[in-house]
Amino acid sequence: MTMDHLDLANLRGLLLDLDGVVYRGMDPLPGAAELSATLRSLGIRYAFVTNNATLTPRQYQVKLGRMGVHVKANEVVTSPQATAAYLQAEAPPGTAVFVVGEHGLRQALRVAGFDVGGPDPRYVVVGLDRHLTYARLAEASLAIRRGAALIATNADPAIPVEGGMWPGAGAILAAVETATGARAVVIGKPEPALVRVALERIGADPEHTAMVGDQVGTDIRGGQAAGLKTILVEGEIAQVTEETRPDLIVRDLADLWTQIKKARGYPL
Repeated sequence: MTMDHLDLANLRGLLLDLDGVVYRGMDPLPGAAELSATLRSLGIRYAFVTNNATLTPRQYQVKLGRMGVHVKANEVVTSPQATAAYLQAEAPPGTAVFVVGEHGLRQALRVAGFDVGGPDPRYVVVGLDRHLTYARLAEASLAIRRGAALIATNADPAIPVEGGMWPGAGAILAAVETATGARAVVIGKPEPALVRVALERIGADPEHTAMVGDQVGTDIRGGQAAGLKTILVEGEIAQVTEETRPDLIVRDLADLWTQIKKARGYPL
């Protein structure tokens, strides 16, 4: 389903979510393997834009490669990178930060010059943490009650995996906010900051760029907040609302490639 104002023939840039669009867990989804070759042949610039804060861009490159999706590390833009950029504008190098999260988030903050795990943290940064303990939650809560500001890489309530849906970073964030009464500054989708970092990375203008995602509440809203067209991949959490309607709905990436080629007069 498409709206009249989405011009696939003149699309110049695509920002693609990963979980639920390119893969589910470790299973590539239809159209993923030919993604890079297809978009290069069509002259469309692209980047992957993920709220998932567990891996570094290089780790995502390796993960995608194992699925037969061959990309460059700098084609992956993560919420930890956008979070680090936000904090660099707010605090000087060496500022102590307490992290509830995994390697991808810690690494991005260290590269940006922050003291991850240092004493008297000024910020508590929350991302997805599949090794979360009650003690870590308690430490984060105490730091906030001592005055640390709360930052979240994203507020996704759940993430798609092979067997269904697992709790996301938003579930962890909810625990911290409930325990402290604090409200986080959220960096990832649906806020526009992450999408804007990715847009700058590929050097495309919003008017001719679309955000592709499987979640209306994050991907579609995030793309719209940054002024992009939006494309929704159908799935178990792809529920359209009247308030947030995508410009195009596709079954999967394979369907999207077919529609773009058709719009441009390519043989199918």
